[in-house]
Amino acid sequence: MYESFYGLHSKPFQLRPDPNFFFGSKGHKRAMSYLEYGLSQGEGFIVITGEVGAGKTTLVRNLFRKLESNRIVAAQIVNTHLNSDDTLRAVVAAFGLPFDDPTKTGLLTRFEQFLRYNDKQGKRVLLVVDEAQNLTPKTVEELRMLSNFQTADKSLLQTFLLGQPEFRRTLHSEDMQQLRQRVIATYHLGPMDAPETQQYIEHRLHTAGWKGDPILTADAYEAIHEFTGGIPRKINTLCDRLFLMGYLEELHEIGADEVNEVIKDIQEEFTAPPAEPAMRPMYAGLAPGGFTDSTSESLEHLDERLSKIERSVTSVLDVLKRMISTSKI
Repeated sequence: MYESFYGLHSKPFQLRPDPNFFFGSKGHKRAMSYLEYGLSQGEGFIVITGEVGAGKTTLVRNLFRKLESNRIVAAQIVNTHLNSDDTLRAVVAAFGLPFDDPTKTGLLTRFEQFLRYNDKQGKRVLLVVDEAQNLTPKTVEELRMLSNFQTADKSLLQTFLLGQPEFRRTLHSEDMQQLRQRVIATYHLGPMDAPETQQYIEHRLHTAGWKGDPILTADAYEAIHEFTGGIPRKINTLCDRLFLMGYLEELHEIGADEVNEVIKDIQEEFTAPPAEPAMRPMYAGLAPGGFTDSTSESLEHLDERLSKIERSVTSVLDVLKRMISTSKI
């Protein structure tokens, strides 16, 4: 909606992860380095954690864009509310393999054949598991077992685990010792600082064709960072609403006042409604006759409405009677 008003050729602050808008903050560059290092090793697990909206999925999609399809076959699992029995099915489905034999033994055989076929073709297989914090310890163990497929000199499957910070607790639990031994690198993706937040916003705007309209003042950038904490998804949500307001009010300069106004609107939208008022005592404030004044007025209006309804019904009945009498004649 605001794109044409500001001369943009695409929406700069969409929530959908788009590698075309990838911004290499210090944290994202380091995380990407860990992923690329993991790929170069060709084995084990790489673990990347970060807050909700920190950009983990965008990171992976940017990595996928760089992959050489003639050397690496990659697939991603995003629905991780799985029990241990569903894990293998999800992996097989992610790589688009047929379910010739739905039993666990049959699925394992089918997946091993897939791994060995790609190895003969000179390709490596990469599995990316997003939202890993939802995985149960048994499900993580199922993923670890898949890493046992190997030839005499190399592993046939490599796995990246992406999750929110709580996944680190799962990883460091007592029953995850065998998995930890196969983790070759781990990194926590933190939020961006204030200067990076400004650079991130301007990067996305320039990618969408921004020519400096609207101008964002220094205090606007400060207010955006203070509210979002440097989390990319929160920045996108706020800036999208901010530019929409700018379009509706035909603004060509946006400052802290406008940012704070949008923040106030967002906070009001997500504020729980007030609790229902406590019920008044049954006989409190009764007027003579046992009713409150407001109740008496309501009853009077109700009597008037009922009287009107009765008169209307009577008139309709009279008309029906006349129609019936006429039809008999």
